[in-house]
Amino acid sequence: MQNAKQQQYLKVRVETASPGELTLLLYQEMVKLLLQAKQLYSQNQYEDMNQSLYKVKTILGELIVTLDMNYDISKNLSNLYMFYNQYIAEFIIKKDENMLNEVLDFARGMVDTWKQAMLSLKTNGSQINA
Repeated sequence: MQNAKQQQYLKVRVETASPGELTLLLYQEMVKLLLQAKQLYSQNQYEDMNQSLYKVKTILGELIVTLDMNYDISKNLSNLYMFYNQYIAEFIIKKDENMLNEVLDFARGMVDTWKQAMLSLKTNGSQINA
């Protein structure tokens, strides 16, 4: 019952989110999945770990296709996303925990950066409307 309520809440949250909020949700989901993968790795549950990592790769793919490549920042982000997508694939083969930690650090950094960017936009927007 609780899981159904959580799923409904998430569905409404996604359906009503702005593009910026959706991007933040994707970054947050990446962090959650990477933490899950890290835990599964420590428990030698590699098949389940790989499932989490494939979901992260799917999120990175989604982030890539939504970029507007008319901007230099989009090209830089695309390169970063592709790098970490490949890095995850290498981790799955090599099982070097440091690699997983680096991807997690990247994802956490993107959450923090995106939150800051959204806060700046809200602050600037309220100053313009004032």
